[in-house]
Amino acid sequence: MLSNVTGWIKKLTEAGVGLVALAVVVQVIFGSSASFLPGDVVARLTDMIGALGGAGLVGLITAGLLYQIFKR
Repeated sequence: MLSNVTGWIKKLTEAGVGLVALAVVVQVIFGSSASFLPGDVVARLTDMIGALGGAGLVGLITAGLLYQIFKR
């Protein structure tokens, strides 16, 4: 049963990453004024990456954990 839940979570995570990638591509093509996107996706990603970079060791550990999660 636990493997079913884990597989379900992995599939949802993959779908979420795919949606974020699609949103970035759509924003690059149509610009930040695309009416069907909720906000500025590229700016949010840039802010999150900047926050991880500015956090020093904690940001490095967080980036490493995220890498391990998405590597599987």
